[in-house]
Amino acid sequence: MSVQNLLRKQVVAEIKKKKLIFLTFVILSFIYLAISLVFGDMGLFRYLELNRTKINLQNQIAEINRQNEQFRTQLKLLKEDPFYREKLAREEFGLSRPNEYIFKYDK
Repeated sequence: MSVQNLLRKQVVAEIKKKKLIFLTFVILSFIYLAISLVFGDMGLFRYLELNRTKINLQNQIAEINRQNEQFRTQLKLLKEDPFYREKLAREEFGLSRPNEYIFKYDK
């Protein structure tokens, strides 16, 4: 009876060792997956960084589109409105009509 008992104890001990090894492997695998999901190349921190970059780029695109619209409006006025051209020539370039005097005051 004691030989069978001893064999049974050895078998039970081996089964416990195998279960412990398997459980350890599963736990380590989950830890590795969790770490790689948070800190990996395609992890949570990288996702948040890319999301911030995306938002910044979208803001830059919106600002550039606003500037483009202003330039289009200014270009249209330069092509079609002679009074705007004259105003721009006077204010930006200091031009005047013949027999006109320009007075500039320093602030």
